[in-house]
Amino acid sequence: MTQSDNYESAASSADATVAEFEDHRRGIVGQIQHTLHQTPSLVPLIVLIFSIALFGLLLGQRFFSPFALTLILQQVQIVGVLAAAQTLIILTAGIDLSVGAIAVLCTVVMGKASFQYGIPPAVSVAIGLTVGTALGAISGWLVSRMKLPPFIVTLGMWQIVLAANYLYSANETIRSQDIEAEASFLQFLGTKFTIGGAVFTLGVLGMIALFIILAYALRSTAWGRHVYAVGDDPEAAELSGVNVHKTYMSVYMVAGFICALAGWVMIGRFGSISPSATTGVIGNIQSITAVVIGGISLFGGRGSIAGALFGALIVGVFELGLRMAGADPQWTFMLIGMLIIAAVAVDQWIRKVAA
Repeated sequence: MTQSDNYESAASSADATVAEFEDHRRGIVGQIQHTLHQTPSLVPLIVLIFSIALFGLLLGQRFFSPFALTLILQQVQIVGVLAAAQTLIILTAGIDLSVGAIAVLCTVVMGKASFQYGIPPAVSVAIGLTVGTALGAISGWLVSRMKLPPFIVTLGMWQIVLAANYLYSANETIRSQDIEAEASFLQFLGTKFTIGGAVFTLGVLGMIALFIILAYALRSTAWGRHVYAVGDDPEAAELSGVNVHKTYMSVYMVAGFICALAGWVMIGRFGSISPSATTGVIGNIQSITAVVIGGISLFGGRGSIAGALFGALIVGVFELGLRMAGADPQWTFMLIGMLIIAAVAVDQWIRKVAA
C-alpha cells in the first residue's frame, strides 16, 4: 500500500464533526444576556417604551397628545446633542466634563462676533463651530500625546472654559429681542413648525439628523471601527495598524464641533445668549446621565449611539410625566439616580458574556 493510500484511508475514517466553542449560557436568562450584549441599545429602548406606556396610563390623553410628546423632544434637544458628543468620548474609554461649558462659550462667541465685531450671523456661527472644534482638539492632544487621563484633562478644561466664558463676555447677556432684530440667523434652529398638532423645531430635526449620521459613521465606516477598537484596547488597536493618535484627535475634535452645535441649538431654544446659562454646569452631568442610561459602557468599546438618544428621551419622559402628575421635582432626581445605578449594573451583567 502506498503512502497516499494511507492518507486517504485516515482521512476517510476521521471524525467529521466541526469544532465549536462550548456554549456556557443556560436557559432563557443566558439567551437574554447574549441578546442584550449583541444589541446594547435594546435595554434603554425597552425602558423608554415602558416609561411612555406607564405615564400614558397614569395621565391618559394629556400625556399622549402630539403636543406633549413633541414637547419632550424640544426639552431634550440640547442634552441630546451634548450626549452625542459625550458618547464619542466614552466609546474611547474617556469622559468629558467640559461639553456643557464649551457649548455655552460657543454661544457667547457667536453673539460677540455678531454684535460687537459686526460679523454676519452666518459667519459668526461658523466661528463658534470652529472654536468648539479647536477646544476639542486641545483636549484630544493632551489625552493622546501627553497621555493625561481624560477625566483630569476635561475637568481642567471645564474650569478654564467657564472662566474664559465669564471673562470674555464680561457676564453680559444678549437679549432675545436684540438677536431677533439684528441677528435672527443665530435663532435659526429655534424655528418652529406644526405637523398635525405636533410642534417641532429645526433644532429637534438637527438632533435626529446628527444621531443618524453618527450611527452610520460608527457602524459602517473604518473610522467608526477604529473608535470602538481604541476604546476596547488602544494597545491592541495600535498593533493592528490603527492610528490611535489620529483616532483620539478626530473623536475629540468632532465632539468639540458637536458641543458648538449644541450651543447654536441653545440660542434657538432660549432665544437669548447668557454666559451664566446653567448648561455650562449641569449640561456635563446631564449628558453623562443620558449616555449611561442609554447603555453605553463607561469602560469604552461597547454601546450604540442610538442608546444615548433613548437615554436622553427617558430623562425627558420622566421629567415631563412627573411634572404633569404634579409630583415633587425631587422624585425626578431620585428615579433618574436609580436608573443610572441600574444601567451600570446591567452593563456589568452584560459584560460577563464577553468575559
